[in-house]
Amino acid sequence: MILLSEYNALWKAIIRPSRDTYNDSDLGPAKFRISGVPVYREDIDLINSRMQRLKCSWFHPDWHFESVEGNRTASPCVVYLHGNCSSRVEGLQAIPVLLPLHISLFVFDFAGSGQSDGDYVSLGYYEKEDLATVLEYLRGSELVSRIGLWGRSMGAVTALLHGDRDPSIAGMVIDSAFADIRTLASDLAEELGLRLPGIMLSVVLGMLRLSVRSKAHFDIFDLQPIAHVDRTYIPALFTAARNDTFVNPRNTDALFEKYAGDKNMVKVDGNHNSTRPKFLMHSIAIFFINTLGCEATVDAILDLESLSPCGEERVNDGDEESTRNEVRDLIPVPAPPPRRDHIKFGNDRLIDAGRGWVVGSDMKV
Repeated sequence: MILLSEYNALWKAIIRPSRDTYNDSDLGPAKFRISGVPVYREDIDLINSRMQRLKCSWFHPDWHFESVEGNRTASPCVVYLHGNCSSRVEGLQAIPVLLPLHISLFVFDFAGSGQSDGDYVSLGYYEKEDLATVLEYLRGSELVSRIGLWGRSMGAVTALLHGDRDPSIAGMVIDSAFADIRTLASDLAEELGLRLPGIMLSVVLGMLRLSVRSKAHFDIFDLQPIAHVDRTYIPALFTAARNDTFVNPRNTDALFEKYAGDKNMVKVDGNHNSTRPKFLMHSIAIFFINTLGCEATVDAILDLESLSPCGEERVNDGDEESTRNEVRDLIPVPAPPPRRDHIKFGNDRLIDAGRGWVVGSDMKV
């Protein structure tokens, strides 16, 4: 019975953590300005390789409401990859970092998270295929020049599992990734107050492996980002919180040491879910300016009005409700007319992207 209790605790923490729930209004207005830049949010449904619907939002800067052709200019894009208990709402923190620099932002709910289909998360195993679906869509849109990835926790692992098979990615921000499943399980057991000596941890992991294979149809022992980094050459910015007890920062140290590409590391105070400090957000902005080939200058970074959508730096220690309230306060601007021809519909996994053109409370995603 003791081992069963530990097994259940790890099962919930790894495969079926609490699922983030939110309303469409939590995504904020579909049209707004930030630092003087007009932005339009396009809501999109994609279908992944397992025929599951992914709920997505694409924030476009410099939207030319008066000119359809003007919107065809390809620009850099960053795809934000959320953590295992989270959703695309988490990615809204990137709005004030990227949009004032004329970098578009794509956020989505992984399968098993938020409003997307699916019952389980897989800590990167299936999430990397969800990411591949998103990247296929973005590249087919002809609206993107270069693509960067920004992942946190499970999202950071997803970026690492994808990176060695897609060298065209321009740059990756890796926040709090784990190195391998055994290290993660050991950290989780300690965080959950479970007393599991090495041999007992192996037994519990074996039980968990069998259950995951049966119910979620993948092998947790394949979750080894550390086995991918020595053949990944994408420029990467690693970061971790010094007091993270969920994913110990030694994971980031190990990944950073073996990473083959150009790399840098920034350690910050706080824990796994702490709001990241402004200096890190500045570092991320500068990183993407360099890797995405943006025309913005360092002065543009330092002159940003705020690193929070409503004009104040967040201090909520990871509270997404605060983010949602702030995003609602973004300055609305008039909506563009509905338009369905801005995307080439070559991807048969795309579902009626035209329905993404929505206004206020009438939005449908």
